Amino acid sequence: SLSAGLDLPGRLLFATLTLMTLIAILVFIEEAVYIYRKIPSSKRSIIIWINAAAPVRGGPGLHRHTRHTGKFELEFSPSPRFFAIVIHKFLMMMIKECGGQKVLLRRFENGHFTITTGPCCCCCLCFPRVPITRQTLFWLKLGTFQFAVFRPVLVFLSIVLWTNGNYVLYNVSPKGPALWISCFIGALTLCALWAVGIMFRKVRILLKCKNIIPKFALYQFIVILNHLQTTIINIFATQKIIPCAPPLSSTARGSYIAQQLLIMEMFLITVISRVVYRRKYHDLEPPECVAEEPGDKKQTP
Repeated sequence: SLSAGLDLPGRLLFATLTLMTLIAILVFIEEAVYIYRKIPSSKRSIIIWINAAAPVRGGPGLHRHTRHTGKFELEFSPSPRFFAIVIHKFLMMMIKECGGQKVLLRRFENGHFTITTGPCCCCCLCFPRVPITRQTLFWLKLGTFQFAVFRPVLVFLSIVLWTNGNYVLYNVSPKGPALWISCFIGALTLCALWAVGIMFRKVRILLKCKNIIPKFALYQFIVILNHLQTTIINIFATQKIIPCAPPLSSTARGSYIAQQLLIMEMFLITVISRVVYRRKYHDLEPPECVAEEPGDKKQTP
């Protein structure tokens, strides 16, 4: 255990990170109980999943903070796979907040999705707008669902190759599987984030009364801090920009620093998420009713 050999400042830091992790877990449990009691069942599980993103990502980091960890363990930990599901849940939450898929189609009956948005096609201004139909909603949901399905499959494949000695994490040559698996995971991630960005751009005005912009901002912070920040630190460690500090190598020290930052950042996001999601929001007014057909009157409301 690395914590056994820490000096006094290191032990104080470890104690502070432990306290932050425990508080974040307790805040999430209290928030989950509140959501279970106060939120309708159609939205309950989705909101709990989204609120769990920060404590789930920060909590296991405390365990990895006390050990000699490398990038391999960070890549194959359960947290990134859990967050892949959260991306899909956030898209479904926006649809639920609009009243569900049927109500959303009625609200935007003649509307269009703007697909020239990040992170994929923000510069492709020549792309046409896509009409909002049941089929386009299906493709958006498929864009996030595929990431939740294929990310664990690719991670499992990487573990199998690693146990056979065929997967070397730092081997980025075209002949090695690490480069191709990483590129494929990156492409799946961009497609999932693109689908969420398209939906958010359309519903952000409608859902402004439900604070969808702060919720989306928190979601974006989790994405950036978990992926971009960690990747940059790992690159610095691989290139020896972060010097080694015995008994830690450069890569292990980079992972050590990344976990320290993530624990503190996820703690702040957990507390802010409780404030944002705890508020009571009024339901949206129903869309204007279309002319009823004779068969509609027989249906139960």
